[in-house]
Amino acid sequence: MKLHLLGVNGPYPAPDGATSGYLLETGEGLIQFDLGSGVLSRLTALTAPEELDALFLTHWHFDHAADLPVLMYRLEALGATLPVYAPVDESSALRKIVQGASCFQLTDVAPGDTLPLGGTEIRVGEARHPVPAVGYRVTRERKAFGYTGDTNTLPSLSSFYQGCDLLLADGLFPREKWAENKPHLSAELAARLACDAGVGSLVLTHLNPAFSPRLLLEEARACFPAAGIARAGDTLPL
Repeated sequence: MKLHLLGVNGPYPAPDGATSGYLLETGEGLIQFDLGSGVLSRLTALTAPEELDALFLTHWHFDHAADLPVLMYRLEALGATLPVYAPVDESSALRKIVQGASCFQLTDVAPGDTLPLGGTEIRVGEARHPVPAVGYRVTRERKAFGYTGDTNTLPSLSSFYQGCDLLLADGLFPREKWAENKPHLSAELAARLACDAGVGSLVLTHLNPAFSPRLLLEEARACFPAAGIARAGDTLPL
């Protein structure tokens, strides 16, 4: 498998950046995780979006799903459809748009679900965020990729991502800015999660342009030396 980092910022993009969006090549197909602001054009540079096997959303906040209405125009123009998997959030205006668009085939997901896509298995895990949110674990041919989406600490995270070859984790806050009531992990807490879960490598993402990536990386590597920082345009092998 290969993971393409299309957008790595949140809750708003850096200059010339994009918010959350990641394309996973499984070896037999293409799976998109989140489609935030600015991601669609970067996805289109790699593949025609209608060629995706599925789009999985961690939640409906705009920095993870804002490009869906624009993608709708393309799909409708081409007469194409796309399966979309996402948690239920009745408060989301974006979800209502997707529900009403015939080009999207929306399937609701919840923690505990397992979804087979050919020879690839996608499991749905918990996340702690101000709106309904989930994380995903993808397994294919003994390789595992985990994506936390947006979350703060949860007891179930380490077991859900246990043994992942690559963990893409929300590490938005430096240590001094994090608090228990915040909507995201700190870089240090993401690194602790990686240690507890025994993952092969960690990549910090959902990078707020207000915080230094260098500081985040230093704080993460103090706990988990194999930590890296997400960079839009990078491709990560699994």
